[in-house]
Amino acid sequence: MQSVLLSYISLLFDKLKSFWESKTSSYLISVTLVASFVVLTLLSFLVIKDIITLGSFTSKFKNPFFSIEIVFTMLLITELFGLIFILPTSVSKSVSKQFELISLIFLRDGFKAFSHMGSDFSWGATYEPLKEMMVYGFGAIAIFLILGLNSKLQKHIKISTIEDDQYQFIQLKKMLSLLLLVAFAVVGYIDINRLIQTGHYLHSFHTFYTILIFSDIIIVLIALRYTMNYFKIFRYSAFVLATILIRISLSLEVLYDVLIAVLAAVFILLLTLVYNYFTKEIEEHQLSEP
Repeated sequence: MQSVLLSYISLLFDKLKSFWESKTSSYLISVTLVASFVVLTLLSFLVIKDIITLGSFTSKFKNPFFSIEIVFTMLLITELFGLIFILPTSVSKSVSKQFELISLIFLRDGFKAFSHMGSDFSWGATYEPLKEMMVYGFGAIAIFLILGLNSKLQKHIKISTIEDDQYQFIQLKKMLSLLLLVAFAVVGYIDINRLIQTGHYLHSFHTFYTILIFSDIIIVLIALRYTMNYFKIFRYSAFVLATILIRISLSLEVLYDVLIAVLAAVFILLLTLVYNYFTKEIEEHQLSEP
């Protein structure tokens, strides 16, 4: 019964992933982002010229660069879907995707700081936003660099040499990914509902990362079913800690949030180096023993 259920879940996940990675999906995303940017920019122009009003949204659209923040947030949402669909492929790739997302969030925050400048580019008006832009920009580059180094060093070792166990582990991760997709839809619905009621969009990335912490812990617990190898369990557990550090960074003030996120990326790079060093000379049967 369990295997049949997992097979149906796996099939559903594969169909959703196939559609998400298709050219049609990429085309629709691109068209949506471009159209949204053009429409939002036009609305902003009309509001600034006092041709139209948008109720509680009028003050936001008075900013000529508000459309940049909105479209970049939409781009981040598409990256969240990518994170969900990559989880069953590899836990390490999933963690790397989390850092890709946080680097894009920092770039989005840099654009957000830029939008706060408005049309006044005097030094007094640009000092604070410019400082934030520099912090977020260089923080994003630092994470980008660390991820590039980590991807070159990363080794992907199966959790079990038994094919049936490996296949079932992947199926369970697919089921977890679908649950994450449902959770993401619920969080999105709450955010949009609040946007309509209050005029403020929360873009609750911190909530999604909190959910990711629990999903990562579940993966560690599931992994115990297939292996008690210390190196693998330690590695998976360290990934959870990295996710927690990212979640903490999202709640901190400017500079501290970037500092914690970059240190978390360094932590993952160090984990990869140490893991590779201590496992490169261990025989395969020692790595895969139950």
